[in-house]
Amino acid sequence: MTTAAVPPARVGVLGGGRMGAGIAQSFAAAGSSVTVVEHDAAAAATAHDRIAAGLRLAAERGGLDGSAARAATGRVTAVASVAELPHGTQLVVEAVPEDVALKAGLLADAEQAVAAECVLASNTSSLPVTELAAALKRPARFLGMHFFNPVPVSTLVELVTAPDTSEETLTAATGWTRALGKQEIVVSDSPGFASSRLGLALGLEAIRMVEEGVADPEAIDTAMRLGYKHPMGPLRLTDVVGLDVRLAIAEHLHTTLGQRFAPPRLLREKVARGELGRKTGQGFYSWH
Repeated sequence: MTTAAVPPARVGVLGGGRMGAGIAQSFAAAGSSVTVVEHDAAAAATAHDRIAAGLRLAAERGGLDGSAARAATGRVTAVASVAELPHGTQLVVEAVPEDVALKAGLLADAEQAVAAECVLASNTSSLPVTELAAALKRPARFLGMHFFNPVPVSTLVELVTAPDTSEETLTAATGWTRALGKQEIVVSDSPGFASSRLGLALGLEAIRMVEEGVADPEAIDTAMRLGYKHPMGPLRLTDVVGLDVRLAIAEHLHTTLGQRFAPPRLLREKVARGELGRKTGQGFYSWH
């Protein structure tokens, strides 16, 4: 397997939502042929349209020229079954909701569909990579590849190694990350890894400050943008990530790391009301 900073020739992406589509778009733009797997034909068609729209937007913003965007779109195929992954796929990235059983089942199915040398990866932001690896026959070929939203313009990829992850697998993932024009960090499997653990701690404290009437969301976010040079404040970022996603991660870390990650009452109330952030039009901000 090559270790040069070139993209894999064939990539599979399990899940065509916001994150999966962004991962697929990034690899297609870099030159990979990408197969996106969804749960049925209608969802597969929607995923393909989402990726095509993302590539058009990249062209409009100057990230790609028009012909490159059209060529990249032509390299994307969306299917309705894991069994349709090409056998010669070099990398499969799972990007479905944060549910261990769902992720493990799809990864095991993908392992059956592709060649033995294929690297499997999960885009999980907090679930134990070691637990997912336990569902596989070849755990040495597995690791976490945690991309950040929005994937096409975010430059960080967190590579998460489980105890059985081979050095060859990590080297390959590092090269592919760099081929996308992104920077990797390597962390050992632990609750919340590095980025989710720190990011969530800041986000939860910001939510508690709103709950306690310390300041409004705009003031808190402005403090972090201007005072600490964050590109986006923690509450606006929570809206972009999704309050439901943040709650799920908080509940997991509360269980594994203790009381400091207990979800604030305000976060639970907003999720219960369906105020999930940008994707529903309302979170800590209005997105209408």
